[in-house]
Amino acid sequence: MNSNIFAAERLLFTKATPNTDAIPTIFAFPNEYTVGITSLGYQIVWATLAMRSDLEVNRLFTDIHEQLPRNLELVGFSVSWELDYINILNLLEFLEIPLRSSRRTDSHPLIFGGGTVLTANPEPFADFFDVILLGDGENLLDNFIDAYQEVRHADRSTKLEKLAQVPGVYVPSLYEVTYRDATGLIKSIQPINDKIPAKIEKQTYRGNTLSASTVVTEKAAWENIYMVEVVRSCPEMCRFCLASYLTLPFRTASLEGSLIPAIEKGLEVTDRLGLLGASVTQHPEFEILLDYLAKPKYDNVRLSIASVRTNTVTEKLAEILAKRDTRSLTIAVESGSEKLREIINKKLQNDEIIQAAINAKAGGLKGIKLYGMVGVPGEEVADLDATVSMMREIKKAAPGLRLTLGCSTFVPKAHTPFQWFGVNKQAEKRLKYLEKNLKAQGIEFRPESYNWSVIQALISRGDRRLSHLLELTRDYGDSLGSYRRAFKELRGKLPELDYYVHGNWDLEQVLPWSHLQGPLPVATLQKHRSMAIANFPQTKVET
Repeated sequence: MNSNIFAAERLLFTKATPNTDAIPTIFAFPNEYTVGITSLGYQIVWATLAMRSDLEVNRLFTDIHEQLPRNLELVGFSVSWELDYINILNLLEFLEIPLRSSRRTDSHPLIFGGGTVLTANPEPFADFFDVILLGDGENLLDNFIDAYQEVRHADRSTKLEKLAQVPGVYVPSLYEVTYRDATGLIKSIQPINDKIPAKIEKQTYRGNTLSASTVVTEKAAWENIYMVEVVRSCPEMCRFCLASYLTLPFRTASLEGSLIPAIEKGLEVTDRLGLLGASVTQHPEFEILLDYLAKPKYDNVRLSIASVRTNTVTEKLAEILAKRDTRSLTIAVESGSEKLREIINKKLQNDEIIQAAINAKAGGLKGIKLYGMVGVPGEEVADLDATVSMMREIKKAAPGLRLTLGCSTFVPKAHTPFQWFGVNKQAEKRLKYLEKNLKAQGIEFRPESYNWSVIQALISRGDRRLSHLLELTRDYGDSLGSYRRAFKELRGKLPELDYYVHGNWDLEQVLPWSHLQGPLPVATLQKHRSMAIANFPQTKVET
């Protein structure tokens, strides 16, 4: 079975032949192959490692793996979804490696990880990793491997100390976290000696050649898709948004220099193209790219776009997408309330949203999916009514267009201005309120699980004390009930669930990620938070 799945891959890079003394390495994805191989981040890192002759790289997924090397030295994980931590622990067990870095000896490989989840806030997982790579992998990955080569034959502590000198490489065991008491706030986060940097800075790649698929396969969750990263980050800077704040500055791929050559290369092996990025249509030359893809030679191409900015949905865009087998568009609007969009810095008017729907229908698209959010700091019930009335207006303006509202609960994320706010305890009721009112209008509503949002918030704001909780919940199953059960069992050893999830945190307190430097200084995030609060309803000012 393994060989058939790997045999179906069409590689768009040339693997290096490993040297005789190449480092035996596993690069793992903590989920099934079909999910992992659809992750552009995983593909890129795997190819980067596999193109080095000083590494012998084999892949590991939860369901299949390539032949695993003996005398393993490095095991890497690409982590893009919080709850995959359970599979990380399962895979470490499968490899017979102690789950906690403190229990590993010189005979065990170094466990490293990267990806959005670990870059935002690695602390709940810090005790399971020897090394965490913060930020973009373009330069960081090679710098990490080069540094490892220099200390390859040294003992474990020498290796870790050397690696901690590499910008963007975080070695959690070399930092001591102290607490006011077992269930209290963090008192300080300090390096264990003066050779270790006090702050680790997330690495940012500033080039204009962005990522593109390194493998195409029919076995991927998106069958035979070739993905191209058109933009990185997002210029909109919605104040809750990790995809914008964590990845600043906004960067665009060079059209002639890299984007079009990459697309041509991919379309030689498949007819399915995915344009990726948090705000694809904000590429300054997006119109030219569209004209290029509209050429008759690409008539058979099936095109999908990750997300589009509302005011860029022209009839022409809709027409080209409809001809390229796209049936609907996805637009994040967050709310129908203009006041709430002021709070979150979503620069958008209702008439632009309505016009986008009209254009989508005129261009031949069958549906439009809007994304909303409840529980945003400063939200009132009137804001929900504004969303219902906006959806009603869209339905009236573009009759026959299939209209869906997907809706999540606000979850605070590290390195954003809203990291200090907790999850609104009314959010579940508000999802039900929207569901009832939109159903009455005949509009499809797809809420994301509120319980999952609670767990996501727990992990996104967690500190190292959560590692014991995560081990327990894995044994109990990963339902909300199993988290509550684990909190009960660990009572007195860490703060309550409410503290991590629902608490509004003090601006002065030490955050779990205070020693990790994101793209913007804390003072700037606090300023952006104050700008949001200035738009709060007067009765609800939170400080």
